Amino acid sequence: MSLTVRFWGVRGSIPTPQAENLGFGGNTACLEVHRGDDPLLVFDAGTGARRLGLSLADAEPGRVRFFLTHFHWDHIQGLPFFGPNYEAGWELDFYTAGSAHATSNLLRAQMARPCFPAESAVRARLHYHTISAEGVRFGDLAVRPFPLYHPGGATGYRIQASGASIVYASDHEHGDPAGDSALRRAAEGADVLIYDAQYTPDEYERRRGWGHSTWLEATRAARDAGVGRLVLFHHEPERKDTGLERIVSAARREFPNTTAAREGETITLPERA
Repeated sequence: MSLTVRFWGVRGSIPTPQAENLGFGGNTACLEVHRGDDPLLVFDAGTGARRLGLSLADAEPGRVRFFLTHFHWDHIQGLPFFGPNYEAGWELDFYTAGSAHATSNLLRAQMARPCFPAESAVRARLHYHTISAEGVRFGDLAVRPFPLYHPGGATGYRIQASGASIVYASDHEHGDPAGDSALRRAAEGADVLIYDAQYTPDEYERRRGWGHSTWLEATRAARDAGVGRLVLFHHEPERKDTGLERIVSAARREFPNTTAAREGETITLPERA
């Protein structure tokens, strides 16, 4: 079996559905990881979660496990539009580093009036979990959390199965020694590092403290951790496709195996003994 990641939302902060952004995509953060017939793992539930839900419309009801980095709006705003919410037989699990009770309250609040009119239509069974520092395991597939440096806190995840590994690090601001060290430890030797690269170095000078990093810092983290492939993520809302292409070209001069996350793209990693 192979470990596959698919990007459903790649944009940071707010969805941007204008034509000049759609080559890479305008939906906010959401990606799926799956392996064979194992239950689906979903990381963040930004507006990309709506299209993920549509892709499951003809599937037999099953289980979807969400791992949320934090509760900023762009990472959960697709959840009320995730179709399996409204179909009996589906079970949705939500894992966060916070308490299960707090997660339940926060997610239910955005589904309730006056924010949303359809709370009573939910038919899926919802479960809430606190993920410990040791992580959680589903057979031989493991998900381990690690802290990110972001206003209010955020959590990154390392997903691993039989030697194949993906690290998801959104949202993270570089410059905090403890946070940068934790990220590099978590990403050490990973096949794929998906990293918050919202800003250019020049833009970052005007946005210090906003909780995001740069493409240049992404290449440094990838090189320090010895990863196989770097995927730039959480694209600046105003960044057009042409701007992202220039950033990828610049990043490849620092770390050759670099791409920018693109909606609909899949990366498949064969498992290794």
